[in-house]
Amino acid sequence: MLDVTTLELLVIGFYLLFMLLVGVWFVKRIKNVDDYYVAGRTLGPMVLAATVCATIIGGSAMMGRAGIAYTTGFKAVATAVPYMLGMFIFSGYAGRIQQVGERYHIESIPELFAYRFGAVPKCVLSVMVAFAMVGTVAAQVTATATIIKLLGSQIGISYEMGALIATLIFIIYTAASGLFGVVYTDVVQFFMLIIFVYLLIPVSSLNYLGGFDAFVSNLDMRYVTPYVDGKILGDIVTYLVFTMAGAEMWQRAFAAKDKKAAKRGMFWGTAVYGLTIALLFLMGLAAQQILPNVVEDFGTADAVVPALAIKILPPGITGLALSGILSVMMSTADSYLLVSVQTVVSDLGKTICPRMSEKREILLSRVASVVLALGALVIALYIKSAYDVLMFAWAFYAASAGLPALAALYWKKATSAGVLAAMIGGFVVTIGWKLAGEPFGLGSTVPGALACGILLVTVSLATYKTHPSEMVHV
Repeated sequence: MLDVTTLELLVIGFYLLFMLLVGVWFVKRIKNVDDYYVAGRTLGPMVLAATVCATIIGGSAMMGRAGIAYTTGFKAVATAVPYMLGMFIFSGYAGRIQQVGERYHIESIPELFAYRFGAVPKCVLSVMVAFAMVGTVAAQVTATATIIKLLGSQIGISYEMGALIATLIFIIYTAASGLFGVVYTDVVQFFMLIIFVYLLIPVSSLNYLGGFDAFVSNLDMRYVTPYVDGKILGDIVTYLVFTMAGAEMWQRAFAAKDKKAAKRGMFWGTAVYGLTIALLFLMGLAAQQILPNVVEDFGTADAVVPALAIKILPPGITGLALSGILSVMMSTADSYLLVSVQTVVSDLGKTICPRMSEKREILLSRVASVVLALGALVIALYIKSAYDVLMFAWAFYAASAGLPALAALYWKKATSAGVLAAMIGGFVVTIGWKLAGEPFGLGSTVPGALACGILLVTVSLATYKTHPSEMVHV
């Protein structure tokens, strides 16, 4: 096992306290629901780029993919690149999302569905968004708990206690300050992450191994040999389709101050993410040579990056690196938690109670932040692999919501019946395929997305003349 000094624990403790203070400070910016959910539609391209990047290189992605690179190699790259490509595509129409949101006062994908297709598709999508987002928060809790357990093992902190601590941190500043707190803590976390994790750890790892040539000479080439199997194909499709309906990114597009800010922020945030893919892969492979017994020592490959930081970095700097690792999980957890809160309170709650006051809605949102975060905690305690939790949450949502979300934005012939059939069909096929054990080794998102697309097109074309939906114009 690796020793963590008191200095490291103090640095991390002060950092977490600072992040809580930054988040809570923005409470005074919350004057109405727009401020709470979309930061008053004031975000510029630089802030957007930082929050986008900090969100998409979140704990489950960083910890999980580094663990995959450590154990299986190339799969870590094969599943990261499609997400990057999907986000570049998303940046191309983020400007339209911003314009639609500003013109029609829309703040979420379910609200867009309500405008185009009515209350029933809106509610069905809302349930899917809420579950997928809470599952993603659970993935961040899992990743954070793994680190806190590693750091606190010397004083008897268990995985379960680590998960509880992580959940409480997420709750406080998300509940207090909404998207303002989420975004501006993301900006701080972005710089911590890039400097002390994605730059410092890879450089220090190569230096520890005696340079790049020494690293390559001892590398098992099986881990860098490209391959694709049914499971990887399923993950690739999941990431590509998920980006079409990633509710956390739609929320940021709605929050942009104008069309150009939305497009540029998304593009540059994704570009930085692309650079981190190779660095994360390098960390996982370097850890094979520096820490060959991570799974045996810590019970999971998810511990690779923090274990690497503790092993190779000097005291004090280690604490900053571990703070950076914790920051990436918080930056993703708070984003997905806020989206799930918005979906439950605003999208579902206001459908049931349309006359809900803004003051009451903000109060209920803060209460929901606690309730939904505790739900994520339960999931995290049940499934302790960050990557497994993430892919479970994303698989059915990507297959069910990705293509309908794009159709709601662009396809005038999409109808309520077509969208409902697509979402329900995609969900049923995805879950059924998974329960059947994923025949032929093919990931469940592939048949789910295929069924969703076929039903969307066929049912919409059969019904658009008799039951047309209203198109959004910008």
